[in-house]
Amino acid sequence: MTDAVTTEIRDRIAITTIDNGKANVLSPDVVAGLDAALTAAESGGEAVGAMVITGTPGFLSGGFDLSVMMSSLEAAGALVSAGGSFFTRCFASEIPVIGACTGHAVAAGALLLLGCDERIGADGNYKLGLIETAKGMVLPRWAVELAEERLSRRHFQVATVGARMYSPSDARDAGFLDEVVAPDAVIERAVEVAKVWSELPRSAYKGQVTMNRGERIRRLEAAIAADRGRGFAVGT
Repeated sequence: MTDAVTTEIRDRIAITTIDNGKANVLSPDVVAGLDAALTAAESGGEAVGAMVITGTPGFLSGGFDLSVMMSSLEAAGALVSAGGSFFTRCFASEIPVIGACTGHAVAAGALLLLGCDERIGADGNYKLGLIETAKGMVLPRWAVELAEERLSRRHFQVATVGARMYSPSDARDAGFLDEVVAPDAVIERAVEVAKVWSELPRSAYKGQVTMNRGERIRRLEAAIAADRGRGFAVGT
């Protein structure tokens, strides 16, 4: 696992932290590290009941690594598809995944939140949202699927087509966050929330995820497979 992704187990909660420079960008190594952390959490048996994904103070993530995105269509497509696959894994996981947003969550950083069961955000002067249209890019189909699933219908069009950026309180109304707390309380609150989720019987949780999300998961997987089949993606 990359040094930019670390995990601490606390009271049956796997707390995974992204620490990859100022903006916590999602590079191929970071996405692979997050994926490995989720695999380890899912394989932890009774020792791990839920997972919290967070970032260092100031940023959850500023999105996919622009140096990779600008290097070639093939590299960009591979990174976007790998990210989409990981976010889908979170959404479909057999254990609850909680997002702890410590600051800016832009583009793929916001999509990471959309893949989590419940999202706790720090109050503060930062922004969350899907900025792609404003940057001349088009969200991949899998990203639209996640946004359609999790965002308020009142905000879906302005958040995706309109590329609106939100404050933490407005992001809660839009559907990127479920709760906003003081910055120094965000991790502890996310762990507290994760403990509640962890008490659900795993088989029942997994069964209800399949019942509620199965159709959307199939569409997400199909969209990612289509992107990979084309060899590139115009993405986030």
